[in-house]
Amino acid sequence: MEFISDLWAFARTRKKFWLFPLVLAMIVVGLLIVLVQSSALMSSMYVLF
Repeated sequence: MEFISDLWAFARTRKKFWLFPLVLAMIVVGLLIVLVQSSALMSSMYVLF
């Protein structure tokens, strides 16, 4: 949680709010890769990329 609070403090002081959609997209793609890694849905992952 400290990382998130540090990221928020950085974005607030430096006015870099455009970082949040990028971070959110990276988290979603990372979770998608982890969740699909060992399931039958792996073949559908190739269609997305």
